[in-house]
Amino acid sequence: MTGTAVEPLQQRRADLFGLGAVLCWSTVATAFKLSLEYFSPAQLVLFASLFSWLFLGGLLAWRGELTGLLTQFRQHWRISLLLGALNPTLYYLVLFQAYDQLPAQEAQALNYTWALTLSLLAVPLLGHRLRPIELIAALVCYSGVLVIATRGDLLGLQFDNLTGVLLALASTLIWALYWILNTRDTREPVASLFMNVSVGILLLLVYCGLTGELNSLDWRGLWGAGYVGLFEMGLSFVFWLLAMKLTGSTARIANLIFISPLLSLVLISTILDEPILASTLVGLGLILTGLGLQRLGAPKPAAQTSSDSSAKADGQ
Repeated sequence: MTGTAVEPLQQRRADLFGLGAVLCWSTVATAFKLSLEYFSPAQLVLFASLFSWLFLGGLLAWRGELTGLLTQFRQHWRISLLLGALNPTLYYLVLFQAYDQLPAQEAQALNYTWALTLSLLAVPLLGHRLRPIELIAALVCYSGVLVIATRGDLLGLQFDNLTGVLLALASTLIWALYWILNTRDTREPVASLFMNVSVGILLLLVYCGLTGELNSLDWRGLWGAGYVGLFEMGLSFVFWLLAMKLTGSTARIANLIFISPLLSLVLISTILDEPILASTLVGLGLILTGLGLQRLGAPKPAAQTSSDSSAKADGQ
């Protein structure tokens, strides 16, 4: 569906849904930082997942698709366990730890390298060949990572918070692995995500119970968790699926993703009062350039896969 002719009204609807997803992603970096003032990373993942579960369950009920989910789960519990352990459990635990340690502007910029990580990870796991343009894209992207990690001090190689940077990069590895494994999941996407989140909540309850995360809760963080669960882990996913379903050009919709980090920086600056560093702008520019090179050189079938996977390229 990379170049299928569709009615102008249908394409306009696809564009609107795509922009809706991008707007959701643009706000979540700010929401993460605000929520982490009251909740620990583990608490935020747990309660955001609960809100996401309620939203997805309500959507399935409205569509009349809740019946039979238990039977589906019994048939596919292994893939639900694996995917649920990766997303929401491990991915968001690591990502929120990164946001807890780094300025929002740096964490969200580093998170955008996940699409390149996906291409690199597909080489050993899916047997894909790495094309020259992808090697160039990787060099450009990760030079941007280095600029952000050192805050522009490339010669001194002084890392302001190496742990936070490594956590942010580790989250891209987990997310890329999740999407590679997700290609083998034949279930309907919303039902699949609902089952994965159900498993994730159980795992998170066990984790939070064992680590004492449930002993002391600042309920002021509940509003932020609700926002993250609805807009980051729910609505954006549905909007993106609808955009991809309606569009006649996946590339046209996928390119909307590049708007998200710029809008996100505006919100980070105005709401969080973070001064936007020159190193962040330069590093983010290199990362987006690398991603643009990767997309420019992608063959059409791969572009479809990459675009479908982008259901949370997440302006995180």
